[in-house]
Amino acid sequence: MNNPVRMPGYGASQTAQTDAGLRAHMLGVFRNMGLGLVITGLVAALVGNTPALAAAIYGTPLKWVAIFAPLAFVFFFSFRIDRMTTATARMTFWAFAAVMGVSLGSIFLVFTGGSIAQAFFSAAVMFLAMSLWGYTTQRDLTKMGSFLMMGLIGIIVASLINIFLGSSAMQMVISIIGVVVFTGLTAWDVQRIKSDYFVYAGHEVAQKMQVMGALSLYLNFVNLFQMLLSLTGERE
Repeated sequence: MNNPVRMPGYGASQTAQTDAGLRAHMLGVFRNMGLGLVITGLVAALVGNTPALAAAIYGTPLKWVAIFAPLAFVFFFSFRIDRMTTATARMTFWAFAAVMGVSLGSIFLVFTGGSIAQAFFSAAVMFLAMSLWGYTTQRDLTKMGSFLMMGLIGIIVASLINIFLGSSAMQMVISIIGVVVFTGLTAWDVQRIKSDYFVYAGHEVAQKMQVMGALSLYLNFVNLFQMLLSLTGERE
């Protein structure tokens, strides 16, 4: 009893089961993220290409709601996630994606369709490359994550200030730093999500962690896209 004999292939079987569970978990994260991006894109295109709707939002004080609502949603989601069911968390994430779409609809009024598409595909390539690196690297990215989080706080503060200043030079600096920060955060978040799986695997909270992971990666992608669009986008 104290020295059980393991059947041949036991270790390999356990490893294969763990790997399959991890792949399923990561696919769940990226599936939720992908659906969120689709919702955001559809809402943004609808709002940005409907003149009456765009004028009602961006030509009135409602524009401030569109600007700050996504940030408020993120804080609400982060503080309430522990009390939500998995289904509620998923629906809240998709509602947030729709609100983000309203906020992003203004890019269709400022930038050409070609430059929007170019920034999107550039962000997608960078995001996928950093996701793959974060998933496969054996390097511990914890220290890098701490540094990048400080950079993220700085970007948020500077962006809020620049909403009122409207400085193009400051926006360029924010965008350059933002590209670096959000590409790095993508790799760090993927590694963190992967590590969290081994902690929560087999527990009900693991499903909720998929939604939280999707939110983190979604925010990295959307912000990376916006920073690239700000740097390279051709204005109407």
